[in-house]
Amino acid sequence: MGFLSSLFTCFSEEPEDEEEWNISFDLRTLQVSTNFFSESNFLGDGGYGRLYKGLMPNGQEVAVRKFSEWCVPLNFRNEMKLLIEIYHENLVTLLGYCEEGSGRMLVYEYLPNGSLDNFLFDKDKFSCLDWTTRFRIVKGVARGLLYLHEEVPGSGTIIHSSICARKILLDEKFNPKISDFGIAKLFPEKSTYVNVSMISGVLGYMAPELMHGYLSAKADVFSFGILVLEIVSGIKAWLAEANESLLENSWKLYKEGKSLELVDSNLSQYNCEEAAKCIQIGLLCCEESHKYRPDMKSVNLMLSSESSTLPTPISISMEDDESICCLSVSSYDEGR
Repeated sequence: MGFLSSLFTCFSEEPEDEEEWNISFDLRTLQVSTNFFSESNFLGDGGYGRLYKGLMPNGQEVAVRKFSEWCVPLNFRNEMKLLIEIYHENLVTLLGYCEEGSGRMLVYEYLPNGSLDNFLFDKDKFSCLDWTTRFRIVKGVARGLLYLHEEVPGSGTIIHSSICARKILLDEKFNPKISDFGIAKLFPEKSTYVNVSMISGVLGYMAPELMHGYLSAKADVFSFGILVLEIVSGIKAWLAEANESLLENSWKLYKEGKSLELVDSNLSQYNCEEAAKCIQIGLLCCEESHKYRPDMKSVNLMLSSESSTLPTPISISMEDDESICCLSVSSYDEGR
């Protein structure tokens, strides 16, 4: 089955012949591997269910997501079908699935360091994230998003729709992997905008145009920009000091020529040029008007370039950008 056809069918409630994937696990195996989903094996909540550590009969450690009973079946099938046919070093790897009765589970590679937010916002763990590690995480997430937006097999664009620190998982060397594709969207053509009837995303990371019903890859770019600012500052997007959002404070410091004051004070050493570059890229990605945000290919080029010359963020609002009112949008079934 081709990549695009398999993903488009995932928005249908009618199940396909699952034997073609040939990576199914039986329920009993997953129950035993997780000690019947015991609290001692619990890894965390998220993605429409709970995540547990499992040990397979062959000795392989895995992570098993047990979807909640209230979860819409399409979220489960969307992520399952999508991850089966794509692979990138900065995306979490799906090992298999289980669908017996009303139970739905996905089995992933086990990433021992868990999610980025567990380190970034924990005063007892942030010391593990020195500047070199943080910059590597920024570049890794950028490469993963570039793959989704422009390099997947076939001609489609995958929009993750919920990029945030909690959904960036870290392997034993703190290399990042994007996870949780339950509400990811597939566009048949690159750079396509569609009208959406339901707004989905993560509080603090959602692009402004989503409130107007428009979704595109630039929404992921906005979320990535917020994530970059969080990685640099160690401050949550929606819990910044002085009742001011992280984005607002970042713009303020940038305009005053004090961008480096944003850098996490817990970092004893950091590369000033790289930090300043990350802040500027973060702000470029968070332009209120989607028109002025770079795509992920441009972001990757800026991150890898030795040049210190970057475009200047201009913070043009959607109200000032008439182009959003002139978009040609098409109806698209999101599968929600």
